[in-house]
Amino acid sequence: MKVLVTGGSGFIGTNLVHHLTGLGYSVQSLDIAPPRNPHHAALWRHIDVCARGSLMHAVREFNPDVLFHLAARTDLDGAAITDYPANVAGVTNLIEAARATPSLQRVVFASSRLVCKIGYQPTHNADYCPTTSYGQSKVEGERLVRAGCAGAGFSWVILRPTSIWGPWFDVPYKLFFLSVAKGRYVHPKSVKVLKSFGFVGNTVHQLELAGRAAAGKVHGKTMYLADYPPIEVSALATEVQRATGARPVRAVPLSILRAMAWAGDAAKAMGMRNPPLTSFRLDNLLTPMVHDMAPLEQLCGPLPHSTSAGVAATVAWMRASGGLA
Repeated sequence: MKVLVTGGSGFIGTNLVHHLTGLGYSVQSLDIAPPRNPHHAALWRHIDVCARGSLMHAVREFNPDVLFHLAARTDLDGAAITDYPANVAGVTNLIEAARATPSLQRVVFASSRLVCKIGYQPTHNADYCPTTSYGQSKVEGERLVRAGCAGAGFSWVILRPTSIWGPWFDVPYKLFFLSVAKGRYVHPKSVKVLKSFGFVGNTVHQLELAGRAAAGKVHGKTMYLADYPPIEVSALATEVQRATGARPVRAVPLSILRAMAWAGDAAKAMGMRNPPLTSFRLDNLLTPMVHDMAPLEQLCGPLPHSTSAGVAATVAWMRASGGLA
C-alpha cells in the first residue's frame, strides 16, 4: 500500500513515517521543512501545501492509496486566521489534489482539539468554540473538508489530536519533561485535573488503523485523538520524575503559581518567546480536558503502549538526542 503523509517532518508526522515504514508501507513525505529524522531524507519531497500546482503534481505522481494530511502551522502566535494559510488554503489545495487522484481510497485529516476552548464540550461535530486564531483556522479547515469531500471517490475522516507527547516533540510538552527532569516543575497543591493526553506511539498506531479501517467505520466521522483513559497531570509528572531520576515533584499553593504566571505574562510582553509559565498555560493546566474517546477505542481497540512505557521511550530519546543529560 502506498501512503502519502503531508507534514511528515513535523512531530506527529515524523513518528507516523517511522511507524508506517516499519509496517512495510511504501511512504512518501511532503513537507516544506526537511525531516527531523535524517533517516527519512530519501522519503521526503520539499512541497509547500500552499503551492497548489506543486502539491497537485506531487500527489498525482506518487499516486497514493491512503493520504494523511498533517501539514499545518500549529503555533498560537498568529494574530488572525490569515496568518495560517497552510491550515486553510493548504486544505483547499489538498482536497483538490485528492479528488484528482483516482487511486486514493482514504484521506485522514488532522485537525485540533483547539477548535473548541479547553473545557468546552461540543454537542456535535460542527459545534465550535475556538479562542485562538489557530483554532479558528482549524475550524475553517474542518468545514472545507466536509464541504469539499462530499461525493468524492474516497472515504475520509477528521481526527482531532489533543495534547500529544513523545519522541521528536517540541514546545510545550518537551519543556514540561525538561522542567520535571531539572526539578523546576511545581504542581498546584491539592489540585487534581484529568486530561486526555496521548503518547505519540499510540497516536500513530491509531492513525494507521484509521487509514486502513473499513470505510463504513470511519467515513465522514470526526473523532478525538488521544489515549483512552485520561491522566492526571501530577501523575504524568511523577512518571517523568522517576524515569529521569529527578527530585520529587513539589506542590505549591496556587497563589504562588498565579504570581509566577503573571511574571511570565510580563516576560512574554517584553519579547520572551517561551516563558516557563504564563496565565494561558496555567489556566490550561487547571482546566479539565476529557474527551469522549469511545468512538476511537471502538475503532482501534487496545493501545500498544502504557503511560510509563511511553515516558521511558521519550526520556530515552531525549538522552540519545542530547536533550537530556
